[in-house]
Amino acid sequence: MSMPENYIKKQTFLIGLAVSLIIGFLGGVAFSVYKSPDSVPVAQSPPPQPQNQSAGNIASLEHATREHPDNVEAWIQLGHAYFDSNQPAKAIYAYNKSLELSPDSPAVLTDLGVMYRRNNQPRQAIAVFDRALRINPRFEPALFNKGVVLLNDLNETGSAIRSWQQLLKINPLAAGPNGETVSKMISSLAARSRK
Repeated sequence: MSMPENYIKKQTFLIGLAVSLIIGFLGGVAFSVYKSPDSVPVAQSPPPQPQNQSAGNIASLEHATREHPDNVEAWIQLGHAYFDSNQPAKAIYAYNKSLELSPDSPAVLTDLGVMYRRNNQPRQAIAVFDRALRINPRFEPALFNKGVVLLNDLNETGSAIRSWQQLLKINPLAAGPNGETVSKMISSLAARSRK
């Protein structure tokens, strides 16, 4: 039996097709890498809420907590709204109400500690961070914020470093909100204290 002139073996066709697909894929990847303006993703912050939208949200949450004073989530959300609108005394009240109903949330305790700091109550902030850490000794935000208060508000550099060293045992890549690594923060504090 003779084969037609334009006949291609099935195996040769499949190999050619696979090679073509691979080349196309690699070409697409190379194009996207070399043509993208910035290969590092940039974190996007949410757009700020207009003041009246924030006030409306707070009013709605205040109403919800009056209508359902046993609603833990409403108290937490009200605390967050006060937190975001820089009303620390009101946030402290709301977070404490939520903790009366559900006392074992390291996240709420940490937010409460941050509000105590903003309300110029650093010792109370430390006590709340310690309470969060008794519930979850590996809760990174509490360890980080405890170090911030110890360093910046109480001038206890050694204690701040110890808190952050504990954080590094849990997460060696831990970083602050500005992106600076905690290990670099500790190194610069140690260098400053040697001078």
